[in-house]
Amino acid sequence: MSYLSKVISGRCPNCGKEKIFYDKGNSITFRMPKMSPKCPHCHYNFHRETGFYFGAMYVSYGVTVAEMITIMVLRLILNEFFGLHISMLDAFIVIVAVLFVFWTFNYRVSRIMWLNMFYKKE
Repeated sequence: MSYLSKVISGRCPNCGKEKIFYDKGNSITFRMPKMSPKCPHCHYNFHRETGFYFGAMYVSYGVTVAEMITIMVLRLILNEFFGLHISMLDAFIVIVAVLFVFWTFNYRVSRIMWLNMFYKKE
């Protein structure tokens, strides 16, 4: 199983049978995603050590910047090729709305990516 398929599926990096997050959270009600401490199937420990997921903040930052750049490129395309003339303020409002909607997704995907980066077969 490749790194990308492990991240997309969101399943245990050891057995690939169970989901890492049992609750996806909700960005509207500010409910955080819930992560299992261990895989129910193979008992792989998802909480490697204290502070392990601090590095996932950098991954989350990269994912967030990629989302912002995508919105700015779309703004440029719409302005240059379709003549819509979207202002920077409108683009900023769209960026804030997208980041508000996707914060739980960014949180989950950054932790899954970080866990899979340092996966060691037990």
